[in-house]
Amino acid sequence: MEEVANADVTCKLVVGSNLTSDPDLGERVSARDPSKLEPAPDPRQDAVEAAARELVSARLTGRRLARLAPACQPHDFEAALRTQLAVGALLEERIAGWKCALPSSDKIIVAPIYRSLIADGSRWRLPVAGHKARLEPEVALVLERDLPPRTRPYEAAEVREAVGSVRLALELLGCRYADPEQVSFIELLADGLFNAGLFLGPEVSGGLARELRRIEITLAVDGASAQRLDGSHPDGDPVRPLHWLANILRERGEGLERGQVVITGSYAGVLEVPSDAQLRIGFGELGSIAIQLSREE
Repeated sequence: MEEVANADVTCKLVVGSNLTSDPDLGERVSARDPSKLEPAPDPRQDAVEAAARELVSARLTGRRLARLAPACQPHDFEAALRTQLAVGALLEERIAGWKCALPSSDKIIVAPIYRSLIADGSRWRLPVAGHKARLEPEVALVLERDLPPRTRPYEAAEVREAVGSVRLALELLGCRYADPEQVSFIELLADGLFNAGLFLGPEVSGGLARELRRIEITLAVDGASAQRLDGSHPDGDPVRPLHWLANILRERGEGLERGQVVITGSYAGVLEVPSDAQLRIGFGELGSIAIQLSREE
């Protein structure tokens, strides 16, 4: 999809300051040749990069992890977010989208979606090994202008005006851990919060002017009678989490770019479907996605 592909941004590591107070530091530095000075190792960043290497290995080999090694398990949101960026850097991936939701008192929901994981068209080859796939029906907000880092917070109206179009979407869920229920939320966050792919369906005529708070979802598999679900967005207006995302990235010195897509929550929880099947997923009056699923060989 040209609109997405032209807006990728290269994943990069953002390393925070690690200054320590040392009254003798100035004398020691002045006594040494500045050209030979080496930065002190940062054990926190070492742990981030070790965790990223384990997660990248799991992505590339399909091997599921029990947990990250104790020495590199992230213990706070900052370490988890830095691990996400380190994974992208090691994979040499580009960020073409994001998933997010409004935070709760103890959870931050944000993760990048890499370019290679975004698909569209009439066929979706799923990177799954089993006979079942887990999908979430969502709407994707496509940005038509940048929301770069800045000192002043973004207003809700600014963020809404930055959305150029709305597309029907399906998020594919997956995990690099063998048993996610035995893993901490912080470790799941470091792994990208179950994102394994994103399918972009047709554009919604009228975009944000349409009713996006409640949408009836229908699911038909291989031409069988459709299952109907009363769908609603978990945060009400799907733009609210995007507003939060723009500001959390702004505070971190990052930003959103034109053409990136953002998904902000499932309208009907998780739909478990055959990984080799013809699907038609309806989104009420907004339209539908008709797609042939197949497993990667």
